[in-house]
Amino acid sequence: MKLRTTGAAALLAFAVSAHAQSSVTLYGAVDSGLLWQNTAAANFLPIASRNPNLGHVFRFKDGGVYSSIFGMKGTEDIGGGYKINFRLQGSFDSGTGKFGLSDTPNTAALFNQIATVGVSGAFGKFDAGRQLAPMAYALADTDVRNAWFFGSVLTAWLTMNQQSGWTGSSTNGSIGALYDSNALVYNSPSFYGVSVALEYAPGGVAGHFQGGTRESAVLKYSNYGLNLAAVYYNGHDASPYPYPSAANPTATPIPATGLNNNRFVYFGGKYTWRGLSVSGSFSNGRNPANPNGNLAAGIASGDFDMWTGGLGYRFSPAFEVTSGVYYVKDEKHNQNQSTSYVLGADYNLSKATTLYAQGGYVSNRGTMNQTLVYGQPVAVGKNTAAGMVGIRHSF
Repeated sequence: MKLRTTGAAALLAFAVSAHAQSSVTLYGAVDSGLLWQNTAAANFLPIASRNPNLGHVFRFKDGGVYSSIFGMKGTEDIGGGYKINFRLQGSFDSGTGKFGLSDTPNTAALFNQIATVGVSGAFGKFDAGRQLAPMAYALADTDVRNAWFFGSVLTAWLTMNQQSGWTGSSTNGSIGALYDSNALVYNSPSFYGVSVALEYAPGGVAGHFQGGTRESAVLKYSNYGLNLAAVYYNGHDASPYPYPSAANPTATPIPATGLNNNRFVYFGGKYTWRGLSVSGSFSNGRNPANPNGNLAAGIASGDFDMWTGGLGYRFSPAFEVTSGVYYVKDEKHNQNQSTSYVLGADYNLSKATTLYAQGGYVSNRGTMNQTLVYGQPVAVGKNTAAGMVGIRHSF
């Protein structure tokens, strides 16, 4: 009997020890608001004759800061300074409860943002699976507006995608990437503030080694209140894959063959001193395979420049005001230019809850349709104003 008791105690001690070396966390956020906008369109097609102005819109809108999300993450300490990590994260619409879109057109997914497993240690961190592209973090780190869903470097960058044929029906963009599937990403440790992130995503297309592949590199510096980032992204067979749409209703899918049609470079910086933040960036997005675009197919161009500037001030740990100017130009068609002006304020009721109010105005000329908030199209070539108030609660 004493032997059995001792054995049980040892087993229990082992179980407690094993549990102490691993953990799983459930987390999420709900972001809901009210949006008013004085122009609207049915989709992101940059051709006014096929996508007319529908007038003002007042609606419940998810994601004034970022999308509503839920997820789980875990880590296991395997000794020697190494840890095995996993993360699963999906977005949902807080107004309808629907899951967010994946990289397949018109298809939702449970974990549409992140589904990774990896290892970390003194060498840095390596993750495999669907995940945010390294360039997404670089954009957020060098924008006073933090690449928010309302009026930021994110919505300006999406303008390049819209002009290049991205319809908003999937997360597979035409220029750069917010998410990449089947990605292998390495993040180095920081050496005196300098770090690198390297990405490669094999396409898995039989007979075409480069079919559907993605590769990118990000060089970052973060120290003494200064964030700097340089991004290079290159993709093959990027969206839009030919599939039926308003612009091309008879389209039929074609296989990925390794066409190099997605290139994005970015240089940005942000400096914060005693609550005052300033930021600026320049970037270029292009389609190397078709630099002139194809208006008949709903592709305005394949070569865009983007300039951004931001200014913000944190009045207290709870209250901050931010502003930004975001300019996008079609290098092949000078009449296509767009500039947005954004002002926002956020107040932290607690560590988990933020109230926000933000407004913006965008001047769209030619085929431009720069949006003021992610997921709400504006009329092509029309000046547009929008405002949104909301709440974001994290758990």
